[in-house]
Amino acid sequence: MEVSWNFRFGIVILGDSAVGKSSLLHRYTEGIFDDSRLSPLGIDFKVHHVDFDPGIVVKLLLWDTAGQERFRSIAKSYMRNSVGCLLVFDLSQRQTFERICSWQQEVLDYVKPNPMIFLLVGHKCDLDVQRQVTTEEAEALAKKLNMVGYLEVSSKDNTNVSLAFQNLAQGIYNQYQKRRISIRDGWYGLTVGAPVQIDPPQTKPSGCQCG
Repeated sequence: MEVSWNFRFGIVILGDSAVGKSSLLHRYTEGIFDDSRLSPLGIDFKVHHVDFDPGIVVKLLLWDTAGQERFRSIAKSYMRNSVGCLLVFDLSQRQTFERICSWQQEVLDYVKPNPMIFLLVGHKCDLDVQRQVTTEEAEALAKKLNMVGYLEVSSKDNTNVSLAFQNLAQGIYNQYQKRRISIRDGWYGLTVGAPVQIDPPQTKPSGCQCG
């Protein structure tokens, strides 16, 4: 049965291969964890609904993208149809954290001049003894890159999984409320039953300032 909704936001999940993007998506949408699940061959797609203000339902269109280089061109085609991005790294693999800046810059270069709202996600926080990235430095990076925040999650333990998607969706909604992002037909902010006009964004996304 189709759920009535007021807005729909396209969200992509990006990061290096094997950081746990697929398990994150399936824990959120299906409530299950399966560490034997294979990475998607390019793109995996799910739909989920969240409630915001009274009477406001947001339909999330969620794309899980493979991190391998050979699938990058496929992932780019979905970036243009999205307004939110979960940038995911593995807390036990520091090199995946060090590549976050290049992931964000790649997205910004591809979607400009349209805006993109980012949330930084440190995955596999259940592997605390293997941690290679501190909470403080991840929070500092998220702030430096003008993201809506940083959250540590675990698909295995179901720690903060729903909160990550909800925080990103709330961040998008807040920017829409402040008129910092505009409605585009077939992309995000589409009100049920009402035609919308494609408007130019009022602000350009901030560039990556790493290094």
